[in-house]
Amino acid sequence: MFAWKIAPALATGNTVVLKPSEFTPLTAIRMCHLAQEAGFPLGVLNVVTGYGNTVGSAISSYMRIHKVAFTGGTLVGRKIMEAAGESNLKNVTLGLGGKSPNIIFNDADLEQAVRWAMLGVLTTNFQDLRIMGYIESGKEGAKIHLGGERHGSEGYFIQPTIFLDINPDMRIMKEEIFGPVSVVIKFSDEEDIVRQPNDTVHGLVAAVFTRDVNRTITTAHKLKAGRVWVNCYGLADPNTPFGGFKQSGIGREMGEYALNNDTEVKSVNVNLGLKM
Repeated sequence: MFAWKIAPALATGNTVVLKPSEFTPLTAIRMCHLAQEAGFPLGVLNVVTGYGNTVGSAISSYMRIHKVAFTGGTLVGRKIMEAAGESNLKNVTLGLGGKSPNIIFNDADLEQAVRWAMLGVLTTNFQDLRIMGYIESGKEGAKIHLGGERHGSEGYFIQPTIFLDINPDMRIMKEEIFGPVSVVIKFSDEEDIVRQPNDTVHGLVAAVFTRDVNRTITTAHKLKAGRVWVNCYGLADPNTPFGGFKQSGIGREMGEYALNNDTEVKSVNVNLGLKM
């Protein structure tokens, strides 16, 4: 993500002020040391550390900064847009949350589809507490097929959890969970399976598992998501743009589209002989 942000900005001639997450500042600081060793001019790549409500807020509202790129939660993204609007109307690109539906048709390689779909990572205590909150809310209306509890009494481990018989309005159906929690929903036809994943404020990514090429193309085109994987999940090609629909973000990263975020279009009209 460090490279996603700074590479297009530097390539298009901008200087960069980077504020890493307060949980992971050391990597960004080390990368800046390496950039200095590589010969970057002083002041081209800069790092400031701190919390979002202080350092991040200062960056978002600073009048001499004309572009802000952010990856994180939707609530913070809204605050950045608000600060940009109240200061100098700076350009903002946002990579925000998603729900990431995996659509598995009956002709798919089921074993492979399950392996790709069950990608979940726990990284911090914050996520651990948050995930358990979602699981407890799910128990109030859905059926737990597997898991549903912490794993052991030490560390940040949660049992792989599968919910069945979901109410479409439940939080576990609508919101991003960041953990090994899967919500399994049956669908009756292709029209129904497109309606269900599109019935959310998010639109970051989705996946389709099927051996039918026509079905793949038709379903992928109807999904309101910035990226759709077919018979896989999470693979990324740096040449292809990444970003979300709806409240999953604004703008695109990676590929040629990323260059548009850090440039301005100017037209210069020159009179070469026309006289009045």
